[in-house]
Amino acid sequence: MSTIRELLVELTGTAEFADAERVGDDVDLAASGIDSGDLVRLVLLVEQRLGVEITADAMEELHTIADYERFVAERSAAGAGGA
Repeated sequence: MSTIRELLVELTGTAEFADAERVGDDVDLAASGIDSGDLVRLVLLVEQRLGVEITADAMEELHTIADYERFVAERSAAGAGGA
């Protein structure tokens, strides 16, 4: 299970987000029942747990699990390469 999926399961308290067949990587999170407050909490979890900052501008571009996974992977790789 992806890191973002794990955080969504923790955040929502439901295993629905653990199942890629129920909630695909490219499904809009808002359409799958995640509200704006949950998205803010997801961003905070990503920042706290993964050490990846997500600005308000970046958050506007993140709509799917795949978007979050790509964003985190790109920022993590950039951080590792810059160290």
